[in-house]
Amino acid sequence: MARIKLDRIDRQILRDLQTDGRMTNVELARRAGISPPPCLRRVRALEKAGFIRGYHADIDSEALGFGVTVFAQVGLNSQAEADLEAFEALVAQWPQVSECHMLAGETDFLLKIYAEDWDGYQRFLTTQLTPAPNVGHVKSALAIRSSKCVPGVPIDVDPATAKPQAASVAVERYAAKKKRSA
Repeated sequence: MARIKLDRIDRQILRDLQTDGRMTNVELARRAGISPPPCLRRVRALEKAGFIRGYHADIDSEALGFGVTVFAQVGLNSQAEADLEAFEALVAQWPQVSECHMLAGETDFLLKIYAEDWDGYQRFLTTQLTPAPNVGHVKSALAIRSSKCVPGVPIDVDPATAKPQAASVAVERYAAKKKRSA
């Protein structure tokens, strides 16, 4: 993975693409204050370096019939690395689970689950999640509504206003993480 240092233009490109991944290269270049060819080279470099992992559509779950969103806190009987990885591999096979986060503390994993209705979630809970190997307990929380759902991360375009070392430390940590997972 190529390591690049992010400048103001790179940050502007990242912020604009995060807001609108369908933006044309011409518009992206105009917003960044550069011409289209170097803008495209920068986007490709950001993709290659792993800063841009993909482009996605924001789908309305309710419009597709998923009326229930549940956050399930899952506790495992064993936290041995092999058991954690086995659980993560199993969760990756469940299409109704859109997010899986390993946590520190009392709960081992937090899952975000979509279901058509409460009965659909209950079926998933009782036939797949609870009887899964190594699952000790599950605590479910039904989402009533979402007041904020912003994809991505906060990106400060002007590094001068950011914490002096925060950007370079973040880049170094990200590169180290990608190197470990490769």
